[in-house]
Amino acid sequence: MRLDEYARCDGLELARLVRAGEVTARELAATAQAAIEAVNPRINAVIGRIEPTDLDFAGVPVDAPFAGVPFLIKDLVLHARGVPCDMGSRLVHGGFVAPADSDLMQRFRHAGFITLGRTNTPEMGFNASTEPVLYGPTRNPWNPAHSSGGSSGGSAAAVAAGIVPIAHANDGGGSIRIPASCCGLVGLKPTRGRVPVGPDFGDALHGLGIELVVSRTVRDTAAALDAVEGPGLGDRYVIPRPRRSYLAEIARKPKRLRIAFSAAVDSHSDPADPACVRVLEQAAERCRALGHRVVEAAPVYDADVFHRANLICWCSFCTAGVAGTAQQLGRQPSPENLEASLWANYQHGLTLKALDLELADILMNQVCRAVAPFFERYDVLLTPVMGTPPLPLGVLNANDPSLDAQGWYDHLFRFLPYTALYNMTGQPAISLPLGQSPDGLPVGVQAVARYGGEATLLALAAQLEQALPWGERIPPIHVSRTHGDSHA
Repeated sequence: MRLDEYARCDGLELARLVRAGEVTARELAATAQAAIEAVNPRINAVIGRIEPTDLDFAGVPVDAPFAGVPFLIKDLVLHARGVPCDMGSRLVHGGFVAPADSDLMQRFRHAGFITLGRTNTPEMGFNASTEPVLYGPTRNPWNPAHSSGGSSGGSAAAVAAGIVPIAHANDGGGSIRIPASCCGLVGLKPTRGRVPVGPDFGDALHGLGIELVVSRTVRDTAAALDAVEGPGLGDRYVIPRPRRSYLAEIARKPKRLRIAFSAAVDSHSDPADPACVRVLEQAAERCRALGHRVVEAAPVYDADVFHRANLICWCSFCTAGVAGTAQQLGRQPSPENLEASLWANYQHGLTLKALDLELADILMNQVCRAVAPFFERYDVLLTPVMGTPPLPLGVLNANDPSLDAQGWYDHLFRFLPYTALYNMTGQPAISLPLGQSPDGLPVGVQAVARYGGEATLLALAAQLEQALPWGERIPPIHVSRTHGDSHA
């Protein structure tokens, strides 16, 4: 299979070809490996490859939705048996190899994915740009001087460049949606509790973190959620399961929705760039043209309460992760093996007390209670994903020693006012590649629904994908532009 033929297919189409006998899983893996060789040196998305001799082609379930589809996993949270996990950190590098699959990794295997390697991530995920000291920056395929986002920036860049059609990602404050926006992809953060994070975590990042994928098509995202949703053994909470498959939902015409839109930001953030506002307004107008009721409105909550709770959650989880990993590996955290911002967060976390976590839980509850009534009046809220188009590399420098924990947090939120709120409330939110900046960089629109409302989001997303198609937009760095053949 030629690289350009491969890159035209989404994951479900590649799986169809495998089931039809038109290509084998082994041939797809060889093509994807050729794709890595063709473009990865220019974007630095894949930081570790799994040897072909370690791939289990015989064990691929041919009736699985993604049978034989090449796949990459983010080097954070999820664990694959026998595969190193560095978490983007010099503290961890070379010290940890997973003895078993995590719950989600098992489900990815059952879905038929063939995992070929690991993707780059900022150190322990604590940045919205993927620029770790350990592996260096991942570059945006649309413009290599710009960020691919974070913390799932390696996965997003790999998918955008055509290396794989879909890749693992996770999101504790926007880490699926921000890279999806930066790289022109679909990125869904499901409802809290929809996708398992065990057995290593009960509530990852105090309930803020959740897992799924980035992809190029709404149907791949819907099928991936179908394949992995549902509680794992021992999970703390079981939320209501979907009434029908998400793939079935996107085939149905959405009902007339009550849609709000807003580009408003709180005092912690800069006003949104005009390009982001323009793309949002165009999306709102298109929703109106599709028959939905659209008004400008936004939920009201105490932003200071939100940020106070969020900083506690982030720093306490960071400190526990650093301390626990260091103890497990017999290493000592220091400014020599942690980037400046993570060292600052770690130091701040050491000052927190049990009472601070109790306070954070109380504050998070206040935020959730304030935001939830808005989604009784509206089915969907549209916002920008980021306050700007993809930032130049270096703007979000996690190794800046001049910033303490609060300073680093404030620096991030200058540019990222829209995504983290819905990690705290636990609601589903999706980034859709609905526009571009004047200089051709992708600009995403975020759609948010009430708790458990993934079906609403995916149905609207499929409608917008048809009305404002993005599939023909290909970045300058892309495997189809290499005109190479696979190594099959």
